[in-house]
Amino acid sequence: MGSCNSEKKPHNSLQNKANLVKEKQTTKDSLYEEKIVVKRKDTVFKLNEDNVIDFFYGYKETLTETKVRIETSFGNIVIDLYDNVPYHKANFIFLAKEGYFNNTYFHRVVKGFIIQGGNADNKETADKRRAIGRYLLPPDTKKGHAHHRGVISMPSSENDNPHKLASPYEFFIVVTDPGSYHLDGDYTPFGEVIVGMDVVDKINQQAVEAGDWPVQNIYIYKAVAF
Repeated sequence: MGSCNSEKKPHNSLQNKANLVKEKQTTKDSLYEEKIVVKRKDTVFKLNEDNVIDFFYGYKETLTETKVRIETSFGNIVIDLYDNVPYHKANFIFLAKEGYFNNTYFHRVVKGFIIQGGNADNKETADKRRAIGRYLLPPDTKKGHAHHRGVISMPSSENDNPHKLASPYEFFIVVTDPGSYHLDGDYTPFGEVIVGMDVVDKINQQAVEAGDWPVQNIYIYKAVAF
């Protein structure tokens, strides 16, 4: 998706080589450096279902982070991400680094089952989604991971979605002991809690109203990839 410069190259061979190197670097970097839409508001590039896999294919090659710390109003949760589900991992790190999860909520709490986060009924969150783009991720369910207690996974979109494509802006953490294995095959586990399962349990114990929405907001202050 990145494009090389269309300018004519000078005749000098050394300059030609320098230009070629520069062009290749521009092509490689443009997806995940020049066109990060939240930080670079001067670009019109947005993620969509046509470009998202190519984007994350390039983006994942740049990553050194393997974990994400979710800082909540009940304490911190640290997630260790699986390497062999690269697009889901890259998506989660990308959104964390872009600040998408900052000031969102754990907006759904199903007692003894899951806590779900990444959404909020505020303009800031809606604006971030519009800026990043509208896309889904294909499931990646055959990598040997199951929905054990503490596993993080992505819900599927509710909109005309027979193939269970994942809704990339949200996630859920399994609370069930030993797990919720009926989810296997439909949803993609992409990491697991290594610190803060007590925080997950505390969130799961909060009072809820209709639709499993917590009575009191459970804030995600920020998510930090490291």
